[in-house]
Amino acid sequence: MKETPYAWVVVWATFVCLALIFGVSYSFAAFFEPFAAEFSAQRAEVSWIFGLSGFVYFVLGAGGGMLADRFGPRLVCSAGMALIALGLLATSWATSLLAVYLSYGLLVGLGIALVYTPSIASVQPWFTTRRGLAGGIASSGVGAGTLLVPVLVAMAIGPMPWREAMRALALGVLVLGLLAAALLRRAPATNGPGMSAGAGGSASGLTLRETLRTPTFRWLYLATVLASPVMFIPFAHVSASARDLGLTEALAVGLVGLIGVGSLVGRFAIGLVADRLGRAQTLVLMQLSMGASYLLWGAASGHVLLALFALWFGLSYGSIVSLLPALCMDYFGGKSVASVVGTLYSGAALGNLLGPVLAGAVFDFSGHYLGVMAVCLVLSLCATWASRQMKASGQTRY
Repeated sequence: MKETPYAWVVVWATFVCLALIFGVSYSFAAFFEPFAAEFSAQRAEVSWIFGLSGFVYFVLGAGGGMLADRFGPRLVCSAGMALIALGLLATSWATSLLAVYLSYGLLVGLGIALVYTPSIASVQPWFTTRRGLAGGIASSGVGAGTLLVPVLVAMAIGPMPWREAMRALALGVLVLGLLAAALLRRAPATNGPGMSAGAGGSASGLTLRETLRTPTFRWLYLATVLASPVMFIPFAHVSASARDLGLTEALAVGLVGLIGVGSLVGRFAIGLVADRLGRAQTLVLMQLSMGASYLLWGAASGHVLLALFALWFGLSYGSIVSLLPALCMDYFGGKSVASVVGTLYSGAALGNLLGPVLAGAVFDFSGHYLGVMAVCLVLSLCATWASRQMKASGQTRY
């Protein structure tokens, strides 16, 4: 079935939603040093902020998906944008690290949970033949936000206090976020496989309960669990690692932007490649690639290798994240796609929470990240194996 023109409006609205929420999440790199200085905290303590936020939005992403399946993505995402803005505003008034845990870690995390899964899952049911390309373009908003927002925040923190920069970020999220969320729609009912239900129609595919019983989902979930620390440790610590090597603040935060550049390339290119090579096989290759990128981080002694690491890691990470919703649609259909994607993302919660915190604790104890890098390489190999098992067991069930 030919996609309707409004399908691409949903793609670009999702792009903006994802750019905003992950721009906020990864701007943590710019606030890392101000938080540490303001509250006299060590790296492990500050890392809890990023870890808590990610834990909340991954754990509650399934709930956000269920709400979107019932009420539609526009209402749920709008509520999420309002909560993110409120959390940022509350953070700007925080007088203790505990207050930041509650406002940035929990409230912002809850807002992201109500935007992430409902927005990205709203794209797949609009498409059939170009599902990989559409998903890649929409999810590349994560890369765009990662590239632009942390760098803009870092530039703002120079001329103004970090609290004022946080308030400006809250205003941007409220205005742009509500505009983008207003454009999200459910896909209309169709007779095609995997298309979402609208009024008077019924989507094909498995329910969430049926999906959870399949070996394919279990292997995919295990791969997500194993890969999650590998995915999120660099966002919290690569800038700090660069400062340890003597790089300036602009260059250190700029590494997160380079991850965004790599992620953008990955999400655009991999969607096209995966539609030809196969999405499951592409996921296996990208899991292996993400772990291999850590070898560059371990060998880095200056900005060149760190920059190459950021680009390589970003390409691999961005490719993996853009493939997951399309794989869910391929294997489990559109009946409960938002709930399925949200449940899958919950597998990343523990790694997002504990990965950056434990990496900070290892650094506080040893003074370097080499042990962290070795563990991440092993986890990546295990995630690659689980992805191969998913591919071997996978088949369309509806």
